[in-house]
Amino acid sequence: MRYRQIGDTGVTVSEVGFGVWTMAAGWWGDYTDDEAAHLMHAAHDRGVTFFDTADTYGNGRGETILQHAFPGTERDKIVIGAKFGYDWASRDPNDAGHREAPHRFDVEFLEASLDASLKRLGTDHIDFYQMHNPRMAMMTQDHIWTFIERARAAGKVRSVGVALGPAIGWEAEGAYAMEHLPVDGVQMIYNALELDPGRALIEVAERKGKALVVRVPHSSGMLEGQYTKDTVFPENDHRRHRPANWLPEGLEKIKQLQFLCDENQCTLAQAALRYVLHSPSVVSALPNIYNLEQIEEFVGASDARDVTDAQAAQVNELYENNFGLAFTAPLNAIAPGANAESLGAAR
Repeated sequence: MRYRQIGDTGVTVSEVGFGVWTMAAGWWGDYTDDEAAHLMHAAHDRGVTFFDTADTYGNGRGETILQHAFPGTERDKIVIGAKFGYDWASRDPNDAGHREAPHRFDVEFLEASLDASLKRLGTDHIDFYQMHNPRMAMMTQDHIWTFIERARAAGKVRSVGVALGPAIGWEAEGAYAMEHLPVDGVQMIYNALELDPGRALIEVAERKGKALVVRVPHSSGMLEGQYTKDTVFPENDHRRHRPANWLPEGLEKIKQLQFLCDENQCTLAQAALRYVLHSPSVVSALPNIYNLEQIEEFVGASDARDVTDAQAAQVNELYENNFGLAFTAPLNAIAPGANAESLGAAR
């Protein structure tokens, strides 16, 4: 495993991380606390140190299962990413996972949320604390950042970021955060099939010396190379909400990325991870992990050859020409009637 640092904060993360949402959200299957801990320990044994969660994942469970896996003195073995901003406890439990929880940013709520997260995590500090899916108007409230700076000064927070979402987009919010807010990094969607707005945010990050954390580096599994034209997703799987062209067009596009595998002697999933890590500003990629085989393959990406500038330029050219296909709905789109906010808010 290779490691990178979040700006100049001293917080070092594994370049392949573990998004705890797959263990807590229920969209990738149901896991007991022990089953989740087993997978997280398997990842840690192979060098993964960065575990990214949020209080809204599973209504707090995304944090409690992390404490279950790494309790007490084991906590310092890992680097924890957590998030704030959703008043998930006030919503009807029957709505969880179906629509976005309300945001709330008054100082009393923020203080209580941070302390509650620390308690659920079983720790006195969070390594990378991120504002969760904020809109522009939310980010411009000065009292939020005064609270964050107090939390940082008190040692409760080591570094600060903004986790962008829901769905893909949010270039303006990410750029504003890095240009004008006291953040050390931004979490965003970015992969070899969905280059925008990631490319623009990488330019800002490199110019401002900020860190980026990438989620969905495998484009909802498309870049893992396991789908076929006959793949059928379960009823509760978010990929069932994609447009009908998502699967066949995606399969055609990944054929043209095979050169990365051939030239770098790695699997498609490993090539996809090395692609998003091509920029030094990207400090960690968070693939969706839900079994041991994925851990073995994804961690192996750290041993794979780096994507060269020429290879990255070739991917860029393919993207600009829609991989030679007719331009239709983007791969990240969802089917009519699906709830875009719920799809994004899960992460």
